[in-house]
Amino acid sequence: MSDRSVRGYLIGMVTARNRSWGRRLAFTLGLVGASLASQMTVADTKTLPHITCTNVVEQPEAGSAQAWLARSMLAGHCYNFQARAVTIDALGVRTLALSHRIRDGIRQQVVQHLDGPSISVERRSMVGYMARFTPDAASDLDASGAWAQHVASYYDISFQEDARVAGREAVQLRFSPHDQQRYYHVWWVDKETGLLLKHVMSDSQERVLETFQMTQLHSPELYDGNIASDPSAEGLAYPWELTWLPDGFEAQPQEPEHANSHQRIYSDGLATFSLFVNPVEPPGLSEGVHRLGVSTAAIAIVSEGGQQWQLVGVGELPPDMLRRIVQSVHIEP
Repeated sequence: MSDRSVRGYLIGMVTARNRSWGRRLAFTLGLVGASLASQMTVADTKTLPHITCTNVVEQPEAGSAQAWLARSMLAGHCYNFQARAVTIDALGVRTLALSHRIRDGIRQQVVQHLDGPSISVERRSMVGYMARFTPDAASDLDASGAWAQHVASYYDISFQEDARVAGREAVQLRFSPHDQQRYYHVWWVDKETGLLLKHVMSDSQERVLETFQMTQLHSPELYDGNIASDPSAEGLAYPWELTWLPDGFEAQPQEPEHANSHQRIYSDGLATFSLFVNPVEPPGLSEGVHRLGVSTAAIAIVSEGGQQWQLVGVGELPPDMLRRIVQSVHIEP
């Protein structure tokens, strides 16, 4: 398959992966792994309590980076709002109109591209599907607290109290990976609501790869209700398994209506990647590593049981790490 065909395929992959506003926007909406989003079933045996959205208005104690991190996840699930935003990466600058609404336990997320061709994407999902990390056995953390605890296990988090973005008072959280193999992240979290206002991702040389920033946040309104933090989903039988994952990466929950045994999403709390494993007829895609803006795709073709399988990993991970993950896929005979 030609490089042009590979690029077209990968654009489709990234579009599908980012259908809930992309990973940056997924963080904003509390989909982390997301965005960021709602994929995969995970064996988490601890039932977590329902979340009361009114708790999100309580500001953490001064200097509590981990508590601000947990609050930002809750805020993404608990606020109705509209916003204007801009994203900057290797593909250029794009301006967006965002809308997030919660009605009767259903989240409606809409993103409209304001540059170039008129594109509007809408997604509806159940409230409460968020990044899933099992808390320590002795802890009583809810889903957001367990997520923040997990992130703090793999990233050093520094905290700055007095920051400002788009005319709003904010706190800044800076994430430095322990292993120096993941990307660096900096968040600016709105003090009033806990919503993510800005996110900058950089490589190991601290070169900026992508910036997402709200330029206007309109009429944030707290959802008057509870959201389930541990909705159940049927487990899927996968005809393949990963034999290697970087420390901290775990499979994420999938809503029943989006269940797909050929796709899984993994996250360490900040970094997220999608893995697609499908039987194909020759010739398939070109093997190797391909770049599309800030996203990387690693592609491999393997044969098992007289069938060719196409393995595609897509995510904002260093290319060598993503390649190793894809190469570790084992097809069940």
